[in-house]
Amino acid sequence: MIKSMTGFGTANFDNEQGHYAVEIKSLNSKFLELSLKIPKAFADKELFIRNECTRLLERGKISISISAEQNDSTTSAATINKPLLTHYFNELKAIAESLGTSHADLLKTALNFPDVVSYKEEKADDKEWEKVYEVFLLAVKEFQQFRMDEGAVLKTDLAMRSNKLLELLSHVEAKETTRIPLIREKLSHYLEETVGKENVDKNRFEQELIYYIDKLDITEEKVRLRSHCNYFIKALESEDANGKKLGFISQEMGREINTIGSKANNAEIQQTVVQMKEELEKIKEQLLNVL
Repeated sequence: MIKSMTGFGTANFDNEQGHYAVEIKSLNSKFLELSLKIPKAFADKELFIRNECTRLLERGKISISISAEQNDSTTSAATINKPLLTHYFNELKAIAESLGTSHADLLKTALNFPDVVSYKEEKADDKEWEKVYEVFLLAVKEFQQFRMDEGAVLKTDLAMRSNKLLELLSHVEAKETTRIPLIREKLSHYLEETVGKENVDKNRFEQELIYYIDKLDITEEKVRLRSHCNYFIKALESEDANGKKLGFISQEMGREINTIGSKANNAEIQQTVVQMKEELEKIKEQLLNVL
């Protein structure tokens, strides 16, 4: 089952301690490009979250935002060392008076002195982290479901285009039955006009014709292309289907289509090959969205 590279998932939780929320978004990328925004209180869990993302989200340009709003805002409020502040203020006031300058902004200046204002170190307890991690997993679950839903849409489109390639290949095979006889007739007619029918060495002509036609034969290419298309469709149904594997198969399909086009020597077949290339290009564009 294929999944889309793009995805979105959110989860929220409220309790007596506060409000917790996780949001996950992703775009296309060949590798895992992770942008993580996490509260300072959970900074020590950042490596763990990154490892979980590698395990659960695989790849993509993924942005994760984890927020935690405390109901009790005093837990992280600043504290002021009043004795130290008073000491600094009095010292500054005395200096200002001795210099005959204004007392304005002395308090603001004193507040910026070292150790006057301090902040409690934000540190979450294990129970709080367990709840945040639970919310994270809920967001991942919604995110994965989004990817699967988008993947189902991609799968339908890719299967349709693969079958279209097989349909176009059938058109090539139908035209192939008359291609070689027409080439043979054209060459024979050309020789008869240029050197005369009586001067044509039939045996030599047959030998050269066999060599020439062998160079134009596309039987192997048709067989391989049909095999690649069927394998591509089968891979779409596989449980371990992934964009890289499907991309490799599409490259092989492209090689066979290009060879058929170069060997065809037939306007109608080459027109069909152009249509096949258009369909394959659309397949490759869609595969950029597949995980």
